[in-house]
Parts: sequence; C-alpha cells; structure tokens
Amino acid sequence: MQYIDKALIKKYNKAGPRYTSYPPANYFTESFTPEDYLQMLEASNHKGPGNISLYVHIPFCPQICYFCGCNTNLTGSREQLRSYMEALKKEIRLVARHLDRSRPVTQIHWGGGTPNALPFHFIEEVMEVIHQHFTLATEPEVAMECSPAYLKLNDLIRLSRMGFNRMSLGIQDANNNLLDKLNRKPPLYPLEDLYRTAKKAGFRGVNFDFVYGLPGQTHQDHMQSIDKALQIQPERIVTFSYAHVPWFKAHQKKLEAYHLPDANEKLNMLEAAFQKITSGGYVPIGMDHYAKPDDELARALENKSLQRNFQGYVTREKTGQVYAFGATGISQLHEGYSQNTRSPETYQEAINQQRLPVFRGYRLNQAEKIRRKVLQEIMCNHYLDFLTIANDFQISPREVRQTVQYDPANLSEFIDEGLVRADENKVEVTSKGFFLIRNIAMQFDPLMSNAHNSYSKTI
Repeated sequence: MQYIDKALIKKYNKAGPRYTSYPPANYFTESFTPEDYLQMLEASNHKGPGNISLYVHIPFCPQICYFCGCNTNLTGSREQLRSYMEALKKEIRLVARHLDRSRPVTQIHWGGGTPNALPFHFIEEVMEVIHQHFTLATEPEVAMECSPAYLKLNDLIRLSRMGFNRMSLGIQDANNNLLDKLNRKPPLYPLEDLYRTAKKAGFRGVNFDFVYGLPGQTHQDHMQSIDKALQIQPERIVTFSYAHVPWFKAHQKKLEAYHLPDANEKLNMLEAAFQKITSGGYVPIGMDHYAKPDDELARALENKSLQRNFQGYVTREKTGQVYAFGATGISQLHEGYSQNTRSPETYQEAINQQRLPVFRGYRLNQAEKIRRKVLQEIMCNHYLDFLTIANDFQISPREVRQTVQYDPANLSEFIDEGLVRADENKVEVTSKGFFLIRNIAMQFDPLMSNAHNSYSKTI
C-alpha cells in the first residue's frame, strides 16, 4: 500500500520533467517541417504499435476560467466555429490519405477547451468523417473532456449515440462560491444526475476531475469535493495540482487577490485526498489518478502493462500511435512528435492551403526510443526489466543499460531510503517511492545532466 512520507517529499521536491513525452516538449524544435511529419506519417504504417489513437483539439471555451493553463480562446461567432470545424475535417482527410486503412482505431479523445460546449452537429460531422476515413476497432475507447457547466442530460444520450463511451467531468471543486471566484460556472445539473444519466446512456466510464491548491481554496473545500465523488462512486477520480504561472497565463494574475495555498498546504491536501480515496477502495494510478479495482487501468497496472500518452493513462490493448488534429495538437508517433500551430487562424490558413499545419516537432533516434520506453515503464508501471526492453529492441540488456547510463550506484540514496529495489537486471519502485516517481525516473535520463531548471516541481 502506498503512503506519503512528507519529509522525503519535501527533500526531493525539485524541478523535473513530467515525462508525458520523451524528450520533453521543450526539446521540440521549429526546424521540424511538414515534410518531416509526412515522412513520420508514412513510416508509422510499418512501425508499432499498429493501433491508431486519434486526438481532436477544440481550442474554444464560452468563458475563460482564471485558473486555466490550457491553450484555449473565447468562443467566437457561429461562423468562426464553422470555419475551424471545416478545417478540422480537412486535416483529418489530409492525414488519413497517408495511413493504412486496415489499422484499427482503438482510441478517440476530444479535448480542449470545452468540446461539449460546441453545437452538437459539429461533433457529429467530425465523427462522421472519422468513420469515413478510418476503421474503428470492435470496442474502441471514445472519450470527451466535458465541463458540467454546459452539459445537459440529453447531451449524454446524444453523445452516446455518436459512439462516446467515456467522459472526464472537469468539476475542479464542488464549492460553487469558489468556482465563482475562479470565473467558472457551476454544473447545470447535480453531479449525481449527470453520472446516473451517463451510465444509463451507455457510458462505460466517467472520470471526476478535481484541482487542489487553487487560489482561495481551503483544505475543507477539497475534502468536501472528494467526499462528493466517493458518495457517487465514479469509475475514476483525478486530482490535479494547480500550477500558478501568471507570466504564461496573464489571466491568473486576477487570482492573486485570494490566498494561494503554499507547498505545505498543497501537500496536506494531496495526503488527505490520497488517504480518503484509497480508503474508499480506489487504486492509485500514477500520482494523480485513482481507479476502481476492477477498472481496466487498475488491472493494467497490476499486470505491468499500463501506458500513457498526452491524453492520459491507457491500457496496452488500447495504446496506439497518436494522430492529433486541431490547433496545438501533438501527434505521438513511433518516429517522434509533431505539434500543430497554436493559433486557430494560422491553423486554418495552413489547412485551407492543403498544408500540414506543423509548428514544431522532434525526430527520435534509436537511443531516444529506448530511453522513452524505459522511462514509460518506470513512470507507468513502477517496474523495469532490462531483458524485456532489450527483447523489444532486439539488443542486449547491457546495451539498454548503457543507453540510459544506468548504474545501480546512482540509485543508492533511493535504495537506502527504501524507495527503490534494484540490481543489474531489474528496478522496482516501492510503495514508499510512489510519490517520488519523477525523481526516480530522472536517474534514467541522460538529458538531466545538462538540464536547465525549466520544469515544474516534482510534487
């Protein structure tokens, strides 16, 4: 059973990558061209995994929450939405030309922004184009990030009819007075009604997403939110840490009128929520996700087959190379990464000229592919078998160790403190090391020897 050692967490609370990609996105370069992405698209048909994951980005919200750090814009006119959605459909067709139609789509994820605030006929049109140009697996995961402020009960039925079977509800906090301070509207309907209707409509899973450490948020606020979730019992609960970056998102400055919880207060919220959620029967998945024991993510963690992409955790069966559509979307392919331009206007201009809207990207060499796999195993499954990695790449375990510059001596401090068990062949993160997983992963990343202090704190 995982537990929190506050002294160790404070000791190791240093800047480090989240490793949602490797190398991290700050290594992406603008010298990466549309031609580079086209080559990676073609190559992806002959590399693993053969499955396809699709990501659709909607960079619009009816209202900008002051705490938001996402790439989003205020929703414009109906005509502006129509222009963006038309460009989105064109990009899907443009990319689909280069992909093998026989490859199954095992995952579709809509994010933003606020996708569920779109007029639903736009969603239906895009889903229709996806069905026209791709072959969906028998039981794909089709998910949408939803704000309960714009979610009607009938919407859930309509989304289900389009094939959606999973949803993440961005609740953030159950205190409506706090939401008002954050410039966020409260849910249209009680969370119990939304969850019950979603299940009746055919959704296999619902996430309840919360944020802790918000300006003006108290410890009691966060605990009452967790209590609300445990009362309803969604399939998954997610608790994200608020990142205050007003130099990057100027609207966050408006929240400095309220008390900003310090590191110790945030740690207390994290610990209390962890204890409450796990005592409620949920299994911790990574540092911020919790799932019921019979959930596919919990089973994947137990089987050491959990994976992760920019959209979140996923099972090995659902894992696919990710093809992202829309402004700022990041494709994650066998050969590397490609990110679309951030501006919706620039994005549409490129698409309307039949150009791939590439802003920046990164092409991986063989050593980086090995490191990516090693780091994913540590971050997701908290376990590393050098022989298994070696077999995947048809090299020797010694070559894998050399590629990540592994030396058990580098882990001696973690081993002495009971965070890791390790030898020449395997590395296993203990329950005590669960919350220090990013610090442990950094020991397998040669880039960290020259890294600048440009990352968030690891806790």
